[in-house]
Amino acid sequence: MFIGLSLAFTAQSQDAASDDIKSRIQPLGKVHIAGAKAETASTGPRSGTQVYNKACVACHSVGVLGAPKPNDAAAWAPRISQGFDTMWQNAIKGYNAMPPKGTCGDCTDDEIKAAIEHMIEGI
Repeated sequence: MFIGLSLAFTAQSQDAASDDIKSRIQPLGKVHIAGAKAETASTGPRSGTQVYNKACVACHSVGVLGAPKPNDAAAWAPRISQGFDTMWQNAIKGYNAMPPKGTCGDCTDDEIKAAIEHMIEGI
């Protein structure tokens, strides 16, 4: 009988400890940034412009670490000369300082393709 009571008490203590831990690690609050819009689930493929504005603009708009700027024919020429598929695969797999898919980990390969097309459309 003593062993049965001891096991019951131990089980209750573990449950109480688990509940105590859960209550201590709860977030203290939420952050709201004025003007920020909550992201919604994708309803389909994003356009090249949408992908560029979401993920590519941070580096490509100012040429961070040699990233070619949109519509800069001189910067894009060596890349384009390798062929579009090579350029596309480099963007997907990462190349030099650019990580795989840039900063768009949730982009599909086709969305990456559309973003490249967007950046070179005026060339």
